[in-house]
This record gives sequence, C-alpha cells and structure tokens, in this order.
Amino acid sequence: MDVDLTDASWRKSSYSGGGGGACIEVADGFTDVQPVRDSKDPSGPALLFSSTAWQAFVTAVRTGELDAR
Repeated sequence: MDVDLTDASWRKSSYSGGGGGACIEVADGFTDVQPVRDSKDPSGPALLFSSTAWQAFVTAVRTGELDAR
C-alpha cells in the first residue's frame, strides 16, 4: 500500500511514557490505515495498520488485555 505521509500531522500516543523510552506517534486523518512511527526516529519508517487492526489494538490496551501478567 502506497500512502503519502509527507504532510501527516503526528502526535505522541497518550500511552507513551514521559521518560522518553518507548514512545510512538500516530498520524490522524487517514481513512483506511493508521500510520504509526517511533518518536525517537521521526525520519525513519512508519508502520501502516488497517483501521480494523488498529482499533482492535487500542481496545485491547484500554481494557487491559495486553497488560503484563
């Protein structure tokens, strides 16, 4: 899938820690995909998740399904 991210507006995930460790950024405004990138490497590659897969991930995070046991 070819998605132009040149003018994407990135924001840091509210679940990213404040210590600068494992932070991700997401770009809103895309219909079919959710772009995600490493905030420490903004010029690096972005991963593209289907909207369905991204929503399933967000739901799992919010409900604690992915919490370490």
